Amino acid sequence: MSQSDRAKAFADLHKPGSPVVLYNMWDAGSAAAVAKAGASALATGSWSVAVAQGYADGEDLPMELLFQIAGRITATTELPVSVDFEGGYATDPEELSLNIKRLLATGAVGLNFEDRVVGGEGLHDIASQVARIKAIRATADATGIPLYINARTDLFLQSKPDAHASLIDDALARAEAYTKAGASGFFVPGLTDPELIKQICEQVSLPVNVLCLDTSADIKPLAALGVARISFGPAPYRTAMKTLTAQAAQHY
Repeated sequence: MSQSDRAKAFADLHKPGSPVVLYNMWDAGSAAAVAKAGASALATGSWSVAVAQGYADGEDLPMELLFQIAGRITATTELPVSVDFEGGYATDPEELSLNIKRLLATGAVGLNFEDRVVGGEGLHDIASQVARIKAIRATADATGIPLYINARTDLFLQSKPDAHASLIDDALARAEAYTKAGASGFFVPGLTDPELIKQICEQVSLPVNVLCLDTSADIKPLAALGVARISFGPAPYRTAMKTLTAQAAQHY
C-alpha cells in the first residue's frame, strides 16, 4: 500500500459514533505492541516520545530525532501512522512547510498540529493559525499525499473545567476557520463534559477527536456522543512505565 493509500485509509477510519481508537505509542517497539493488539492505525504522543528519550514535552525533543523515531515506526508497520508534531517546530509558514516536507518523508500520513504558542503563552490568533494550516495543506497537496491534519485547539487545556462552557463559541470559531484552511479533523483535548463534547460534535463539520487519559475506560459513552477519534495521549506510556517499575521492584 502506498503512502497516499495509507493516508486515505486513515481518513476513512474517522467515523462519528464509531471512532478510530489511537492508543498512543512512542517508538517502534511500542508501535509493534499496539499493532499486535489489533490497532487499525498508530499515532505517537509528543509527551511520551519526548520523555521516552529523556526530553521534556514542548518541542524540546530535537526535530531530527523525532523524524528518526517516526521513520523507524513507519518502516516496521504497514498501518497508517500519525505523528504528534506539536506546533510544527516553526511559527513562520514557509519554515513550517519545509518541516512538513521532512515529516512526510518519514512515511507519516497524519499529524497533530496545535494552536498553542509552544514555548510561549496563550494561543496563536486564528488568522496566524489559519495561515499555518494552509501552508501544511499546500505542502502536502504538492506531494500528492492527502495528509490528515488533526487541528488541535488548546482552549480547554489552558483553562479550568468550570470555564469550558464559555469557550465553546471560541472553539467553534476556530473549528470553522481551520476547516476552511484545510484541516481534516478537530481535536479538543481537555474537554471532558459529555454535553459540551456532544455540542462540538454536532456543530463542527470535521471529525472530532477527544482525549481519554484513563487506559481502562469504557469508550462506548464517548463514541455515543458522536466523536470520530479517541486518543489516549501520555496515558499508555505512564501505565507501561508504572507496570515496568512495579515488576522491576520485585527484584530489588
